[in-house]
Amino acid sequence: MASHPSIGDTSEAATQPSLVRSSSHKRMSTRNRLLFFLTAWLIALMPFLFWWNTWFGRHLSDRQIEEYLHDQKHPRHIQHALVQIGERMGHDQGTARWYPDLIKLATYPVEEVRNTDAWVMGQDNAYAGFHPALLAMLQDSSAMVRGNAALSLVRFGDASGRPQILALLQPATITVPAAGRIVEVGKAGTPIRQNGLVAKLETGGQTIELRSPIAGRIRTMTAAPDAGVSAGAEVAIVDPDTNQVWEALRALYLIGQVDDLAAIRPYEREIPEVPDSVRQQALLTEKAIREKATAQP
Repeated sequence: MASHPSIGDTSEAATQPSLVRSSSHKRMSTRNRLLFFLTAWLIALMPFLFWWNTWFGRHLSDRQIEEYLHDQKHPRHIQHALVQIGERMGHDQGTARWYPDLIKLATYPVEEVRNTDAWVMGQDNAYAGFHPALLAMLQDSSAMVRGNAALSLVRFGDASGRPQILALLQPATITVPAAGRIVEVGKAGTPIRQNGLVAKLETGGQTIELRSPIAGRIRTMTAAPDAGVSAGAEVAIVDPDTNQVWEALRALYLIGQVDDLAAIRPYEREIPEVPDSVRQQALLTEKAIREKATAQP
């Protein structure tokens, strides 16, 4: 067995380590170095490009807003333009030029665009044209769109969306549309975005993705992997996002009724799932509702 050079070894191999290393490592060619640096550059660039194309806070010029607002091939561009318009409302009268476009987008086929549009129209309650558009959105197929439209209507002094606002306080129950076998499930306690994947169902030779209609957190998973389920069976319960709950409670502070207290009180509890800011708002909302009820003749 060959021995390794040790301290005090005066053999040629021990006294010339640089020769040993140079014989076992070849120098990287110019082409390979260029490929290496190009790959490293792309790795660093990709997160920036993703941020650049998805972050709605990136400032857009008037020309870019006009272009993005009418980009039918890229709904996220439309959302980006809507967010920028919403942030400028109230202090930039020039945004009024796009108000007719906002009304048209109330029926846009992509849910995320309608959802953002409903929020933006609530930023200017002095424009009468937004009011009927928001009222129509109370009948939207999406619970989130209906909720945002209802919240925006409160800014117009209109309580027509009170049932939709109460619905924002309720958890979402995820059920299966047909009998089959659960092949993949999420984990209780996991945050989830709107339309996020909760579970997968195998039925009739196909796989159906079960998604959450709301953003929030998975409270419970009632179906286990590989479990057989019947049509309509409950798979999971998703609690609503805390920001959504807080906005709903703020709206009910203004338009809530005594009958709404049952939906409000679960958020008054001192439990880890309820942030202190939400709990405080729930208490203030109940107090305001009771004071209004007492003041009524």
